[in-house]
Amino acid sequence: MSKRDYYEVLGVSRDASPEQLKKAFRKAALKCHPDRNPGDAEAEARFKEVAEAYDVLSDQRKRARYDQFGHAGLSGMSGHEFTGFDDIFRHFADIFGGAGFESVFGGGRPRARTGAHRRIQIELSFEEASAGVEQSVEITRNESCSTCAGSGSKPGTRPVTCPYCGGRGEIQHRQGFFVMRQTCSNCRGSGQVISDPCPACRGSGREQRRVKVQLHVPPGVADGQRLIVRGEGDPGENNAPRGDLYCDIH
Repeated sequence: MSKRDYYEVLGVSRDASPEQLKKAFRKAALKCHPDRNPGDAEAEARFKEVAEAYDVLSDQRKRARYDQFGHAGLSGMSGHEFTGFDDIFRHFADIFGGAGFESVFGGGRPRARTGAHRRIQIELSFEEASAGVEQSVEITRNESCSTCAGSGSKPGTRPVTCPYCGGRGEIQHRQGFFVMRQTCSNCRGSGQVISDPCPACRGSGREQRRVKVQLHVPPGVADGQRLIVRGEGDPGENNAPRGDLYCDIH
């Protein structure tokens, strides 16, 4: 049977932007997800069809070939063959891993436990706000523990593999054809547990210190606007990624 046009499958125009493609794919995939359509073979086929369409159109090289030659132009090109719904989720984890997907199906995959955000106030003169300014600010935030280098373990020891999840950071529950995943409650998704905590940070891998952060304030900012400096907030536990620094401008 001939394949449908990929743009038609996703319900977008041929000049759709990457963001429009992503939004259309997520909407279509959630609509025809098997958990929402139990026993519906057509919904299962549609689910795989929209994944295939997005896999091609989200790749600039594949999309160019498809736009010029159609489905025949993709012959011989390396691509991803989806073996099941779980494979689709793994391949597009950045789309299905968000809170929106987890709130619908109560699952999702463990994500890096990003650290907390920090918030500060910045006062600028009218001239600085108009022209922009480079500014250094001093803040108190959590840093990697100097005793254990952020590992959370007592010096000379290492975290051990979590016995509950076997180091995967998640617990799997099979329900018929589907596999549901939940973050392991014992290791909170890290896949490891600290058997001998660092005495300085008590296993958190963090300690508070005063640090200087360099800010680049662009020209034309207005009172009440917020500057977000990515990765300058607190680190997560055991060297997980940092949160962001929110700078409210006055």
